[in-house]
Amino acid sequence: MKSVRIFNGDLARAARALVGVSAQYVANESNLTREELRNFEKGLHDLSLEAQERVEQSLSSLGAVFIADGPDSGYGVRLRFARGKINSIGRWEGEGGPTAEDDV
Repeated sequence: MKSVRIFNGDLARAARALVGVSAQYVANESNLTREELRNFEKGLHDLSLEAQERVEQSLSSLGAVFIADGPDSGYGVRLRFARGKINSIGRWEGEGGPTAEDDV
């Protein structure tokens, strides 16, 4: 089974919540009305493929990463770490000195 890219209203709403922006902002960035976007998110209205791509691109540019449905995991959305946070995580991993055998 190969990976399948999925983008729907549920993912759009979840991604918008993750990146913390309003429906009006995403609608403006995607050249849609707020009502068109909200109806898509609620499953009441379909958007053209071009409009869906604009919504997805808008959310991706804000840090949403869309995960394809595949044999090893289901589809979804997650928040991308900013490069600064990745560098911080690298520093945190080295805190406390090198790892050693635990004799507890």
